[in-house]
Amino acid sequence: MDGTDQMTDLSRLGHREALRPRKGDEPHWQRLRPGCFLGYRPAMAGGAGNWLVRVYEPEKRKYVRKTLGSYPTSARNEVFALAKKDAEVWAAEVECGGAMPSDIVTVKDACEAYLKFKPGAIAAGVFRRHVYDDPIASQKLDKLRRHHLEAWRARLEAAPALLSRSKKGPAVTKVRAPSTINRDMVPLRAALNRVLPHRRPNSDAAWHEALQPIQGADSRRTTYLNREEREMLINAMPEAAGRFFKAMCVLPLRPGPVASLNTGDFEPRTRTLMVLKDKGKPKRQITVPPSISDYLAEQIEGKRPDEAIFTRSDGARWTKDKWKHPIKDAASMLGFSREITAYTLRHSTITDLVIAGVPLMIIAQISGTSVAMIEKHYAHLIRKVAEDALDGLVF
Repeated sequence: MDGTDQMTDLSRLGHREALRPRKGDEPHWQRLRPGCFLGYRPAMAGGAGNWLVRVYEPEKRKYVRKTLGSYPTSARNEVFALAKKDAEVWAAEVECGGAMPSDIVTVKDACEAYLKFKPGAIAAGVFRRHVYDDPIASQKLDKLRRHHLEAWRARLEAAPALLSRSKKGPAVTKVRAPSTINRDMVPLRAALNRVLPHRRPNSDAAWHEALQPIQGADSRRTTYLNREEREMLINAMPEAAGRFFKAMCVLPLRPGPVASLNTGDFEPRTRTLMVLKDKGKPKRQITVPPSISDYLAEQIEGKRPDEAIFTRSDGARWTKDKWKHPIKDAASMLGFSREITAYTLRHSTITDLVIAGVPLMIIAQISGTSVAMIEKHYAHLIRKVAEDALDGLVF
């Protein structure tokens, strides 16, 4: 037992004054929230007792305590509220690794500190586009309230999403999708969570609720192209684009990792491909069949190990602003859905693997996602595979 009494209510003066000292001078504990307890140790000879706080410290993987005192100058009916507030403030400091550094004062400071702690191009881009030039940047953390984040979120949702960041010609935009809003809120939420723990008292308790993701925004992709349609799409593209997108038709990779592949990442003798860059995930090795190995071997012929396997016609690497147009143009030429994107090819290849009954663990490993995500987006196909398997048992 940890000494916590589920029936203890230290907020009730009569209940508190009826408590007796425990063996070993152990306080009576009341749970404030997971990992945080307020304690009261009655005086041996009557009078004002002492208050304590017990908090779980993640880095040390154990509980730590602090004595708060007896609050001798405060009215008896006010002591609990004071002790509770002090306990929660100290708990917040413990949970964020100690007192907040003096140089982290504003939201912008928190974002910059987060990038030092966890560098990343995606977070840096979001901060640059949506935080640093926004009024929220200069907002002091100790005065940050829910309405500040709600106003920032409203501005984010109203901002058009760029379809092209090319410096040539006018910017092409569209209405920001719920899934895009969710992704753009993640870095700021992470930066604030690092310095403002969940429900910190002096940060309005519910500030984090303003940044909660939109439910159902990441619905599963429904546009699917079968093998014949994918081949038609590739054949309708310029040669360099066709080579790039064919890789996505034979391997369920995201377009970014395909663009990042270097000649040295593929070893023809062992038919192994190293995927080094993929949405912040650990590097992984994929063993490919001879048919795909032969295709990759053709692409790396005569290239240095540090050269890209797939390049544009001018020899440069593919980027998001460059790969979106060839697939849109080819889909339009063939009269296919306007919703087709590079991710349609990834979705289609994963769909084929699921229908073929490939174990989800293997699909997840090859595609660089989790089994949970495969189950979430392809559950309807998994059920069909299971039905067919069961049907095969009938005699």
